This record gives sequence, structure tokens and C-alpha cells, in this order.
Amino acid sequence: MKLEKTQVLIELALLGAVGEKRGVTLRELAKRFEVSPQTVMRLLEELEEEGLITREVSGRKTYVEISDEGLGFLEGLCEKLEKALYRGIILGEVVSGLGEGSYYVKLYSERIREYLGFEPYPGTLNVRVVFPKTVFDALVNVRPILIPGFIKEGRTFGDVRAYPVEIDGIKGAIVVPSRTVHPPRIAEIIAPVNLRKALGLGDGDRVKIRAVKEAGK
Repeated sequence: MKLEKTQVLIELALLGAVGEKRGVTLRELAKRFEVSPQTVMRLLEELEEEGLITREVSGRKTYVEISDEGLGFLEGLCEKLEKALYRGIILGEVVSGLGEGSYYVKLYSERIREYLGFEPYPGTLNVRVVFPKTVFDALVNVRPILIPGFIKEGRTFGDVRAYPVEIDGIKGAIVVPSRTVHPPRIAEIIAPVNLRKALGLGDGDRVKIRAVKEAGK
């Protein structure tokens, strides 16, 4: 793969060349990228010419600092990546749950009808998140609907955050209890239908989940 100036700039940031000059050798950088020192030198010269870095050579070391313009470039890149990657899309694989979904969906069914606008199938579809890193990374810009908790027979059942989603045209919600045994890489999804049967899903099948603005009241 061809080494690009953006890769070098990111690596310099990782090395700490932000707000201070960091001393590196061309050989060290070349080893990181598996290219020749001449290639690294050429890219550093181009970055300096474009005003993205400042550098000084002292002996075998090159002291490099990312300029304000270079930092602005990286910030813009981060913003574009966030818009492209963290836009309410989850890719995951269907997995088996712990068998408790049916019990809790039935307990909260009245509140699910009230707050989400649908009669839930008594069970959940569990999806292991493949991308992005966690459920919360994907839903960071999505406002949840809070389903309030309650007390029943002396037992307290906590609030649940519900994030309206859609899978292959079927609307439902990812539910996140205030107390959950599931790691953040597992998405629990409720819907008006049995999603496994409706979509013909089995363990290991890949699904795409898209966040929606409303639960479809």
C-alpha cells in the first residue's frame, strides 16, 4: 500500500508531536511504515512545504512538530470520520441470549406500548456488535426514549433507555436497562414481531441496524 502524507501526520500525532517537537530518526519512521528512509524524508519535506509540520534536523534525529494548520487538518479529518462512521449504523452478528429477554419484555410491555408505540414480541434479538466498537459508539448522537422503572411486589425494576431502530424495514428499539449483564458489544433489540423468524435469522447471521428518529407512534 502506498504511504500517504496523512498517515505520516497521524503517526506523528501518536508519537506526541503536538505542542512540542519530538525527535525521531528517518530509520525509525521508515521501520514503522515498512518503507525506505528516503520515502519518509520526501513525505516530511512535502508536509513542511504545505505548512502542516515544522522540523529541524540535528545529527541523526529530525525534530518534528505538527503546526496549527496541521492540527486543523487532523481535526477536520476526525469530524469527517465521525460523520461517516458514527451515524447510527450498527453491523453485527446474531447471537443467543441468556433466556431472560422474554421475562423482562413482558414486565415492561405496558410501558413499551406507552412510550414506543408498539406491542412487543415477548423476547429480544441479541446482536454482537462488529462495527463500530460498541453499541454506545454507534448511538452517541441518538437521543434515547426513557422508559421509567417501577416497583412490583416489593422489587424495583429500573429505568430503560430505548433507542428506536430499524432492521430490514422492521421498526423496533435497542433497549439498555439501567442495570444490565450484557457487555456494551451486545445490542438487545425488541420489536412487534419475532425478528429471528420474520427475517429468517440464525446465530452468526450478519445484520445491519439503523437508528431512526422516532419509534413509530
